[in-house]
Amino acid sequence: MPETVVVIGGGPAGMAATLAARRRGARVVLIEAGDDVGGQYWRHLPDSRATADEHTLHHGWEKFRTMRSAVRDDPGVELILNGHVWSVDRRDGQPPLVHVMIGAADGQRRVARTFVPSALVIATGAHERTLPFPGWDLPGVFTAGAAQALAKGERVTVGKNVLVAGAGPFLLPVVSSLVRVGARVAGVVEAAGWAQISQGWGTRGWRLAQANAKAAELVGYVADLAKHRIPYRVASAVIAAHGTDRVEEVTVARLNPDWSPIPGTETRIVTDALCVSHGFVPRTELAISAGCALAGDMVETDRNQQTSVPGVFSAGELTGIGGVDLALAEGEIAGAAAAGRQPPPAAVRRRAVFREFAGRLEAAHGIRPGWQAWVDDTTVVCRCEDVTAGELRDTARMTGSRGLRSLKLTTRAGLGICQGRTCGRSAEEILEQAVPGPDGLLDAGRTANRPLAVPLRLGELAITGEDAG
Repeated sequence: MPETVVVIGGGPAGMAATLAARRRGARVVLIEAGDDVGGQYWRHLPDSRATADEHTLHHGWEKFRTMRSAVRDDPGVELILNGHVWSVDRRDGQPPLVHVMIGAADGQRRVARTFVPSALVIATGAHERTLPFPGWDLPGVFTAGAAQALAKGERVTVGKNVLVAGAGPFLLPVVSSLVRVGARVAGVVEAAGWAQISQGWGTRGWRLAQANAKAAELVGYVADLAKHRIPYRVASAVIAAHGTDRVEEVTVARLNPDWSPIPGTETRIVTDALCVSHGFVPRTELAISAGCALAGDMVETDRNQQTSVPGVFSAGELTGIGGVDLALAEGEIAGAAAAGRQPPPAAVRRRAVFREFAGRLEAAHGIRPGWQAWVDDTTVVCRCEDVTAGELRDTARMTGSRGLRSLKLTTRAGLGICQGRTCGRSAEEILEQAVPGPDGLLDAGRTANRPLAVPLRLGELAITGEDAG
């Protein structure tokens, strides 16, 4: 049995992995970058400002409270909050070393520690993907996740008259969070059309029967739309935002099935805040550094959630965007396996049910290639380095290169403070369309290859590795 299981990420998958490993006798170190466990899904007010109505902004709130208490109160769990894993070092035939900087990201005198795990569970979740459009860099344009985080974590609304746009069911809980903190939601603009949505969710619908909790959630979200008279538009997208000092209006257009705008269908909507999300991208930088094999954007795992690296497991959104229920099931399986035991049969069954849901999600709301038609050459794609779509296209065509490294070095796209998390996938797709080839990009996925996963000061880098354990 492993002596110490290190779990990176304190969201639903990481918490489930921690508790499963503890139930099987392993000592666990749980490393969470935030101020508390729960992840984005269970983001909440700090204990010092807790309110009695917290449960109204969350699904499964009592389950979270039970899990959090179990993690906090267990002497066999070392819970590290504000722990930023900046690197993992590979070891032949063994799980990698885990290097952590502990303390607020902008704080002084942070503490460096290095852990030598007997098994490692990576449950770092995902970050939002937002497709670029003219004006998306105006103040007042937010990711939908940021708007929800402010609503859940601070009870703050991003605006008084908010439009929510993008693709996927995540837009609906964002709407519910906004109306609960006092925002007026002007509408929901969903890029997928009914044909795409029906194909994803309607085909062999009986196979989703066991995911009845998801249906109950959907009913609640639809009830919020009806109660607040919020219009819901499909096959449509925000193709431009307008304003002087901040967003004041947006242009919405109808879309073809490939998501290219239909000329002549444009309308303007007045808004003081726009929340946009086109799905999620797994946070794979640590998994890549550990040497884990990927399947597209996702980490490959076996039936025990083990990756291609012995002793390294992965769970949650890293293995496919499937929501909290799938994350909990995968976390439980990964934690048990990391502790050297067989996965619980009930968790295996739940995983099968909600992986079906995850596959349907991509089919129903996955991004289609026509979105680039609304991105003119003046549209900023890399906001950190102020690189436009025209610069990316011109550079790709002039060099004829299908390599991301060449594009990044020439334009600096993806080399700013976010290290390509915001623009990386869009830059990849713009390059692929500008210089098409039979085998795709020469180095697809390179925007997620980050030897240093989080920013470090040079002084901190100089002292790292002195404390192992």
